[in-house]
Amino acid sequence: MILKTNLFGNSYSFKDVKEVLAKANEEKSGDHLAGIAAENTAERVAAKVVLSEMTLETLRNNPVVPYEEDEITRIIQDSVDKKAYDKIKNMTVGDFREFILETNDLGIKDIRDGLTAEMIAAVTKLMSNMDLVTAAAKIENLATCNTTIGKLGTLSSRLQPNHPTDDIDGIMASVMEGISYGIGDAVIGLNPVVDTIDSISRILRAFKDFMVKWDIPTQNCVLAHVTTQMEALKKGVPMDLMFQSLAGSQISNAAFGINVSLMDEAYALMKDKKSSKGQNFMYFETGQGSELSSDGHHGADQLTMEARCYGFAKRYKPFLVNTVVGFIGPEYLYDGKQVIRAGLEDHFMGKLSGLPMGVDVCYTNHMKADQNDLENLALLLAMANCTYFMGIPGGDDVMLMYQTTSFHDVATLRDITGKGTIEEFQRRMESLGIMKKNKLTKLAGDPSIFTLS
Repeated sequence: MILKTNLFGNSYSFKDVKEVLAKANEEKSGDHLAGIAAENTAERVAAKVVLSEMTLETLRNNPVVPYEEDEITRIIQDSVDKKAYDKIKNMTVGDFREFILETNDLGIKDIRDGLTAEMIAAVTKLMSNMDLVTAAAKIENLATCNTTIGKLGTLSSRLQPNHPTDDIDGIMASVMEGISYGIGDAVIGLNPVVDTIDSISRILRAFKDFMVKWDIPTQNCVLAHVTTQMEALKKGVPMDLMFQSLAGSQISNAAFGINVSLMDEAYALMKDKKSSKGQNFMYFETGQGSELSSDGHHGADQLTMEARCYGFAKRYKPFLVNTVVGFIGPEYLYDGKQVIRAGLEDHFMGKLSGLPMGVDVCYTNHMKADQNDLENLALLLAMANCTYFMGIPGGDDVMLMYQTTSFHDVATLRDITGKGTIEEFQRRMESLGIMKKNKLTKLAGDPSIFTLS
């Protein structure tokens, strides 16, 4: 294993694989905060050179968190398919990049189960933004809950009707408005203010009642802590999707109040009692920087830790996964440029991992980013065949206090790309007069159609 190189007359050496991965990462404020970023562009390029010549076998044998110390490492390593791994283990990371860019979806899927998170992170670091779009665009990952998401040619959306006090009338007003814009084919999913069994049960029932009354083919979800959802589920509350935030290390998952044993229990309970009909019924959110926030990054860079989140998520065959890319703040992604890069990275890594990957294209108000950065990332991700985006009234979440994609943004992205919603949802929107041939009609945006009868 060679951990040094000469570049422009200077010699660069690195102590281990973890340091190479960290210093090969595109600049992120979180890596600077952790004290592991490249000192300058030259060192970053040198690290990329070393990484490009490293074999995938070396990366598998050197996880950034030791196998003995971390259950996420054990999940990722133990799930590697030997037959698929043997096909690629002797490739260098540079060769692997060329393979991904040259092969098709079936070729990628043929070797996907032989990958570890470190391999996925490594090849991501060698890709340009256009590479990330090109590679992700060809990958089709399907999942079925009540409906099937991820088909190429569709652009789905999560209807996020958050309310600052969880007022059910206010929540349902947002639901009606969102559906009237053709939003919500991925899920009607709310972030609750109050994480109690009674509160989330009331909201889940309201969503389900609306879906049944108006024959809306989608999924319901309230993004409470998994333990609260489990108790609601035991009481017979209708729940199509079960949610939890995930991290890339055992320490950081403990900070979220979860571990593998708990998630296995939640999965088994949901499989037994869910109100949805398909085999994919879990929903996970991630985001670069969460491991640093909880001091669980083990000296690894935030992109590699993010890739490990997807290795964890795969265990539960989820229906939805998304990275909340700019939500944590400028400590981890400083400005619009870093948010755009991270969003493209996360989306590609999720797709390469085999997940139906969406992105919450967002930023916090104290970040050096603006609406144009958000729209630039959304356009790039739409070209990359991102599975789904968020849909928020006005793009301004009044409960979480951050900026993301609006009902109108999703509609515009569909118009630009010629993409539609999930097929069953599309048919229902057309029967309601809201859409015609994937485009909104003049009736769109009028929620009164759900109050007049």
